[in-house]
Amino acid sequence: MAKTFATDMEKMSYAMGINVGEYVLKSPLPVKPELVLEGLKDCLAGAPGLPPEEYAKAMHELQAQMQQAGQDQMKKMAEGNSKAGKEFLEANAKKDGVKVTASGLQYQVITEGSGARPSKNRKVRVHYTGKLLDGTVFDSSVERGQPAEFMLTQVIPGWTEALQLMNEGSKYRLFIPADLAYGERGAGNVIPPGAALIFDVELIKVL
Repeated sequence: MAKTFATDMEKMSYAMGINVGEYVLKSPLPVKPELVLEGLKDCLAGAPGLPPEEYAKAMHELQAQMQQAGQDQMKKMAEGNSKAGKEFLEANAKKDGVKVTASGLQYQVITEGSGARPSKNRKVRVHYTGKLLDGTVFDSSVERGQPAEFMLTQVIPGWTEALQLMNEGSKYRLFIPADLAYGERGAGNVIPPGAALIFDVELIKVL
């Protein structure tokens, strides 16, 4: 049930508390919420229960452990996604119409154009839709209604390779292994680490 507040400052104060709580809940470490709350109350009362030196040491250790836990979490996620990606690509490579290059890039020709074909150092105008293996759309110039323009040297390796296979007017479906996409790092909160990706790409113009 939503709370009511007499003033905006009361609401903002409560929101600050939610923010602290969300930070605690998202921690990769098994921190104890009751002690977090106790520390918060002691600090607000002007009587923190740790001397400055111990506080600084504890915070340094906390940050180090959180960083390591985050890295371990990312590595575990990348390994799981990498396994799923390899299984998907192995099965996908056997499907009719799917071609596989020496790098491991897979593609399917939807429409074969007859216009110019870009070299690696050219700029292109394209429409595209990018999806995760579960079908989640993470980016789409089609949905934005505005084609994208970029140099082939400025995109992920899978795109650089695939677009050099395409002529103007072509539409390809690309199946890109993680090592030709964003690798174990992923991309922000949009593309998970170790994720293989699917793109529908239309090469509109070589610029």
